[in-house]
Amino acid sequence: MSSKENAAINQLLEKLERRYALRVLWALRDGHPQTFRLLQDSVGGITPNTLNTRIKELREEGLMEHGNDGYTVTPSGQDLLKRLSDLQAFATRWAAARAKK
Repeated sequence: MSSKENAAINQLLEKLERRYALRVLWALRDGHPQTFRLLQDSVGGITPNTLNTRIKELREEGLMEHGNDGYTVTPSGQDLLKRLSDLQAFATRWAAARAKK
């Protein structure tokens, strides 16, 4: 991987590693708009202040937007979630293997 590619992935991971950032995006993965309250409930355990901060950051990064019906992911956010969808299958297999121990 080139240094330019490393820089790009490091920048993305830095944004996604922020508390609840991935969970906010994941809650929007079905493509249906969510109001602030519904999004807060979907994420679970997130304070309004933290959710506001993550929304602001994710909007600035071009991964989510706010429309008339609520918050949704942008096409760029959809692309990211599509690429992360394999994570769910992996997590299911991983959890099942850990439960057998």
